[in-house]
Amino acid sequence: MAELRLPKLNNNDTEYLLVEWLVPDGTPVHEDDAVAVVETSKAAEELPADATGTLRHAVKPGTWCRPGELLATIGDEPAEPAPATAPAASAASQAGPLVTAPAQAFADEHGITAEQLAGLGVDVVRRADVERLLDGPARRELPRVQRAVARAVELSHQSIPAAYLVVRMDLGPALKRAEAATREVRRPVGLAELFVQAVAGLHEKHPLFFATYEGTHALLSDEPNIGVTLDVGEGLYVPVVHDAARRPLKEIATALMKHRLAAASGDFKEADLAGANFVVTLHTEGDVVLAVPFVFPGTACALAVTGPSDGTVAHIGLAYDHRLVNGRDAALFMAALKSAIEG
Repeated sequence: MAELRLPKLNNNDTEYLLVEWLVPDGTPVHEDDAVAVVETSKAAEELPADATGTLRHAVKPGTWCRPGELLATIGDEPAEPAPATAPAASAASQAGPLVTAPAQAFADEHGITAEQLAGLGVDVVRRADVERLLDGPARRELPRVQRAVARAVELSHQSIPAAYLVVRMDLGPALKRAEAATREVRRPVGLAELFVQAVAGLHEKHPLFFATYEGTHALLSDEPNIGVTLDVGEGLYVPVVHDAARRPLKEIATALMKHRLAAASGDFKEADLAGANFVVTLHTEGDVVLAVPFVFPGTACALAVTGPSDGTVAHIGLAYDHRLVNGRDAALFMAALKSAIEG
């Protein structure tokens, strides 16, 4: 008999919500069939079956579960006919958002319609979402994406002793290269693309800047996976350019272009947002001259990129986990980055 256990879907959450079973209890399934929907702080993910057989639920919808917890078993016993009252289609195939059982019960109790639930503008409707339909205007629940940011910021400030270093860089040469590269690769190339490429190029000589702190050890990364902050008005996301050192500039530009389109709709896969070991935060709007990012949990550094404020000069800052990186190392890293950007 196989066991379907909840996988760890990202580094920020310690528990996830089992939103819906896509397959009724006692139904035969095949390996890789989608059988359940789980909500993380970032996205709603479908979980596939990892074996072929009869699915037996071990957890009810609306339950908060921790990674590794048993969700169901998949055995060889004969399947039982589904009850006559079973829905003809799963929630995933129905129009509108997924509604958890507690949320639906609360909505029914207070006469809240399906149209009102759809108007909440969320992919997964929980009881707390329905409750705010009854609240007055003085109370506003934070969107799911912002709640994830809040948890990450809180965890960062509680657990990571961060230091900060700022270096002046002349971005004139980089902006000229970006303009030429945009014409050459026929993709938008700007400071984000150039800094991702330059940071990734420092991975081999500066491995601790891409490491994770664990007690008395630094867990080194085999490759630089660069997260880039994107906020186009639909919430802050940090999609990742994986193995960025091996990617030519055209591939980096293509990846970030796709991520920007996804950020506009919030249509990310969990894999797009997972695995960063260095984060580039973008602050190139208006007259921003200095930004201090927080170090994202699970990483050692966050690089704040601002636009030029004095001709072509910008102040580029590095927040770093002082348990892994010392001030001299940070200065050497930033000097190498400055050389790569200005060269």
